[in-house]
Amino acid sequence: MLNNRQDELLKLIVEEYVKNVRPVSSKSLCESLKCSSATIRSEMSMLEELGLLEKTHTSSGRIPSEKGYRYYVDHLMVPKDLTGDDMLKLQTIVKNNQLILSDSIMKSLEIISELTDCTIISLGSSSNNTVVSKVEVIPITDNSVVGIIVTDTGHVENRNIMLNEKISVTEIKQTVDIINKYIVGTPLNEVNEKLEFEVKPIIGKNVTSQKKLFEMFCSFINDVVSDSNIQMAGRNNILKQPEFNDVSKIRNILEKFDDREFIKKITDKKDNDEGDINIYIGSENAFDDDISIIKTTYPINGENRTIALIGPKRMEYDRVITLLNYLRDNM
Repeated sequence: MLNNRQDELLKLIVEEYVKNVRPVSSKSLCESLKCSSATIRSEMSMLEELGLLEKTHTSSGRIPSEKGYRYYVDHLMVPKDLTGDDMLKLQTIVKNNQLILSDSIMKSLEIISELTDCTIISLGSSSNNTVVSKVEVIPITDNSVVGIIVTDTGHVENRNIMLNEKISVTEIKQTVDIINKYIVGTPLNEVNEKLEFEVKPIIGKNVTSQKKLFEMFCSFINDVVSDSNIQMAGRNNILKQPEFNDVSKIRNILEKFDDREFIKKITDKKDNDEGDINIYIGSENAFDDDISIIKTTYPINGENRTIALIGPKRMEYDRVITLLNYLRDNM
């Protein structure tokens, strides 16, 4: 463990670097610590020898190392109180009883993403625990409809479906009625099999237009099934972070955001007790050595969901944890 002055020094360096994204010099810390620049330089050298600070090539100042961030999170960080503005923005969503569940979650994610400039993801439990409640189709024009699928957890997905030809409202209703008859009450991970082996043969006996309509619905339902457990906000926020100026690194991170199977693995890692905040810094996660992931779980309608906030190692851990705790406790 560090002595009191070293603790305070490391805490100041982490929080100043997070705020300003510039290596921290000994001179800038003299007033806060009420000691000479020479004393601070000596302590900074000690912290560097312990692997808690790093020296950059372009400055004589220091920045936190991965080990330094971990020490800060485990021993020095104090969660911040929510500001009035932060709380007001979140309360307008979590206390709005007019919103359906999926919209409430999505809007909350968007607000936290906006407040932190990070990417935030909500992941549901395994799709074998979620079943289809209803499929609906609303005609919009002669050659377009909106497909809607609702699950028992309140999750709602919709897609615009373009039709290659004009199909009567009656045929659309007949096709949807057949689909509903067979897949309502079916776990999401079994929907594709039921469509292929039970619904398709029945549709195949009907008119050609219904076959084409069924194929379009299958494509829509397959998309929903694959994405139903994932909601994401702020995907491109990584582009705002000054430390990510390498094109290949940014491309690699954005490709991982698009990889649904990779994203789902975020919930695979064994965490501490349910409801705890878990922080994975740099090499502790599989995303990227310059990325941190902060996770927690919360129960909704009998389903455990995971919130994962993804951002640079240089993030406001004290503020992020407070925001996630508020969302978890009030969703």
